[in-house]
Amino acid sequence: MNDKSKVHVKTGDTVQIISGRDKGKQGKVLAVSPKEGKVIVEGRAMVSKHVKPRRQGEQGGIVKAESAMYASKVMPVCPKCQKPTRVGHSTDKNGEKARVCKKCGATL
Repeated sequence: MNDKSKVHVKTGDTVQIISGRDKGKQGKVLAVSPKEGKVIVEGRAMVSKHVKPRRQGEQGGIVKAESAMYASKVMPVCPKCQKPTRVGHSTDKNGEKARVCKKCGATL
């Protein structure tokens, strides 16, 4: 990735997956890693992890967990029009920046 590490989604955004095995499904962003250009979406891109018991009496086994996916595979969903959209930027009267929906103009 380039030296500017920017991702178009933020933690807490509702996103729709646009490619891969979970294509068309929606979920909430749990974590964003701008340096890697990846995001973790709640309940999506599930993988099986083999966990070894660490303490006495702790259970080991196979655990399902969300794996990171490239941010380019997800699109934010507009809360107003409920459609996946590209993110635009605008400034309001106070000079504050806001992320806006490219389809309906609502703030994200």
